[in-house]
Amino acid sequence: MQDSSLIQLMWLASPALPIGGFSYSECLEAAVDAALVATENEASDWLLDQLELSLARSDLAVLAQAIPAWQSGDGQRIEALNAWVHHTRESSELRAQSEQMGRSLLEWLRNHTTATADQIKLLADLQPTYPMAFALAAASTAAPMRDCLLAYAFGWAENMVQAAIKSVPLGQSAGQRILSKLAAEIPAAVDHALALPDDARQAFSPMLAILSAQHEVQYSRLFRS
Repeated sequence: MQDSSLIQLMWLASPALPIGGFSYSECLEAAVDAALVATENEASDWLLDQLELSLARSDLAVLAQAIPAWQSGDGQRIEALNAWVHHTRESSELRAQSEQMGRSLLEWLRNHTTATADQIKLLADLQPTYPMAFALAAASTAAPMRDCLLAYAFGWAENMVQAAIKSVPLGQSAGQRILSKLAAEIPAAVDHALALPDDARQAFSPMLAILSAQHEVQYSRLFRS
């Protein structure tokens, strides 16, 4: 991989990217409120399960198919994948998260130099979700597919660990231990996503959906989801 491609992927994976990822816990805060997650080990197990059972089967699998679609200019395929992401967000909170982060990344791309004007227009016309916006940003780096998915997963992991530190709460050392466990499992999750055909991609995470619905009316909360 060229130095420029690697730097672009590091940029996209950074928690400092101004897309608002830090403001979401993806139901972890609701799990803490329900006493399902109260310790470092429970937070670690929760996030490892989410990586394997949710992210690897949905967002990462979509990315694996959306990146080549952006590279080949297949607008119909891009539209279909974006619609799939919309349809598989099982609560208003999760859908709002995907749409807000997608819009924010679109605005970042408008001020960047990688995506073309036609690509940005196509993305804007879609009511973009975050995975599809990230797919365009990643496709524009010319980095290898697997590396793009690794960057997405690690960026997700960093945001979720920070959410665990704030909501459980945990110390920074505990957060680094959890991040180390997630980093060790991310390559396998990416390989699983790369191997999934269309009819095996899915987003069946009923407990996350239930907790998200409960989080919408939670009395006190730090995060938007």
